[in-house]
Amino acid sequence: MCKEQGEEESLISVAEFERKVEELEEIVIRIRAPADAKVRPYEYDRKGAGTQSTTEWKAGRIQPLIGDFAVEIIDGNHKSPHGRTKLATLRKSYEK
Repeated sequence: MCKEQGEEESLISVAEFERKVEELEEIVIRIRAPADAKVRPYEYDRKGAGTQSTTEWKAGRIQPLIGDFAVEIIDGNHKSPHGRTKLATLRKSYEK
């Protein structure tokens, strides 16, 4: 689970956030933000369910932590998957 919003936490760089997401979720994301931008940490213990869509996952886990910055999900073909793509399908796209 993620920390409650009221808890004090330190901010991390966008690059570190992207790395943490990739390590846990096995999903590549790119956040469009200034080089010195800071975001809330990605502190989940378990990866998102494979049955969840990329749109649901992004809205529920990513966007609340990065605020107004734009984020792009990158599949194994270096493209943006459709929003209804399931996380399990997305993760399999990197297995080449």
